[in-house]
Amino acid sequence: MRNIEVPIWEKYALTIDEAAEYTGIGVNKLRRITNNEDCPFTIWNGNKRMIKRQAFINYLDKQYSI
Repeated sequence: MRNIEVPIWEKYALTIDEAAEYTGIGVNKLRRITNNEDCPFTIWNGNKRMIKRQAFINYLDKQYSI
Protein backbone atom coordinates (compact mmCIF):
# COMPACT_ATOMS: atom_id res chain seq x y z
CA MET A 1 0.00 0.00 0.00
CA ARG A 2 1.33 3.43 -0.94
CA ASN A 3 1.61 6.16 1.64
CA ILE A 4 0.19 9.26 -0.05
CA GLU A 5 1.10 12.62 1.48
CA VAL A 6 -1.81 15.08 1.33
CA PRO A 7 -0.85 18.79 1.47
CA ILE A 8 -2.02 20.60 4.62
CA TRP A 9 -4.21 23.02 2.65
CA GLU A 10 -6.17 20.07 1.19
CA LYS A 11 -6.74 18.15 4.43
CA TYR A 12 -10.15 18.20 6.09
CA ALA A 13 -8.73 17.87 9.61
CA LEU A 14 -5.34 18.87 10.99
CA THR A 15 -3.36 17.72 13.98
CA ILE A 16 -2.38 20.34 16.53
CA ASP A 17 1.14 20.43 15.07
CA GLU A 18 -0.17 20.84 11.52
CA ALA A 19 -2.57 23.60 12.59
CA ALA A 20 0.29 25.39 14.37
CA GLU A 21 2.46 25.16 11.26
CA TYR A 22 -0.41 26.24 9.00
CA THR A 23 -1.44 29.30 11.05
CA GLY A 24 1.66 30.28 13.01
CA ILE A 25 -0.29 29.97 16.27
CA GLY A 26 1.58 28.16 19.02
CA VAL A 27 0.78 24.58 19.99
CA ASN A 28 0.04 25.53 23.61
CA LYS A 29 -2.38 28.28 22.53
CA LEU A 30 -4.16 25.84 20.20
CA ARG A 31 -4.48 23.30 22.99
CA ARG A 32 -6.02 25.94 25.28
CA ILE A 33 -8.48 27.07 22.58
CA THR A 34 -9.52 23.50 21.73
CA ASN A 35 -9.86 22.27 25.34
CA ASN A 36 -13.37 23.73 25.50
CA GLU A 37 -16.03 21.07 24.80
CA ASP A 38 -18.05 23.65 22.85
CA CYS A 39 -15.19 24.40 20.44
CA PRO A 40 -16.86 24.34 16.99
CA PHE A 41 -13.80 23.22 15.04
CA THR A 42 -12.42 20.42 17.24
CA ILE A 43 -13.14 16.75 16.72
CA TRP A 44 -11.74 13.89 18.76
CA ASN A 45 -10.48 10.59 17.40
CA GLY A 46 -10.12 8.69 20.66
CA ASN A 47 -7.59 10.77 22.59
CA LYS A 48 -6.31 12.49 19.47
CA ARG A 49 -7.48 16.08 18.98
CA MET A 50 -8.10 17.13 15.38
CA ILE A 51 -8.96 20.57 14.05
CA LYS A 52 -11.43 20.95 11.19
CA ARG A 53 -9.37 23.15 8.90
CA GLN A 54 -12.10 25.18 7.17
CA ALA A 55 -14.12 25.71 10.35
CA PHE A 56 -10.93 26.85 12.09
CA ILE A 57 -10.12 29.29 9.28
CA ASN A 58 -13.68 30.68 9.50
CA TYR A 59 -13.26 31.06 13.27
CA LEU A 60 -9.95 32.91 12.87
CA ASP A 61 -11.42 35.22 10.21
CA LYS A 62 -13.92 36.51 12.80
CA GLN A 63 -11.43 37.04 15.64
CA TYR A 64 -9.73 40.29 16.58
CA SER A 65 -7.28 38.57 18.91
CA ILE A 66 -6.75 35.14 20.39
